Amino acid sequence: MQDVLSRMINHYDVIDHFLDEPAIALVTDFFQTGSLRIQVVAIINSNAVEVVRESARQLFEEMPELIRPGGNAYTTRRHSMYLRDMDYFLRYASYAMLTGDSSILDERLLAGLRDTFNSLGIPLGVTARSVQLMKERVQQKLSEAQLGNPPFVAEPFDYIIQALSERNV
Repeated sequence: MQDVLSRMINHYDVIDHFLDEPAIALVTDFFQTGSLRIQVVAIINSNAVEVVRESARQLFEEMPELIRPGGNAYTTRRHSMYLRDMDYFLRYASYAMLTGDSSILDERLLAGLRDTFNSLGIPLGVTARSVQLMKERVQQKLSEAQLGNPPFVAEPFDYIIQALSERNV
């Protein structure tokens, strides 16, 4: 896993160039948003249980068939596994927010996830909806904390949703 600065410096080292204006602007933005990134991740950490629980509650209200007999979250064991997976998505999204780099999502979360979920019969569309609900809940918490809606918050959630939503033709 790299942060946005490490990735950028490695890139410029490979191409054997000094940092140009766009790279310097990226570094400047990363440092200017550093304190806000830390505040956002702290809010996510302190509200993670509620974010997952309330997002799951909303999902099951929208799709009650998931918790009925035969549903993917039916039985205590499956329901617990579902909540655990949502917690993983939220935790890794917070890592990506902090570092400004989504590569951790590919390396530690998304690699092989589609195949695994498909083989277990876990619907990817429902999983993508869960991530969307957590994104909305996090944005609500940030609004309540008067931190606004920084664009770096939506980026990892949207990245996960896009990865889960891709279809092979």
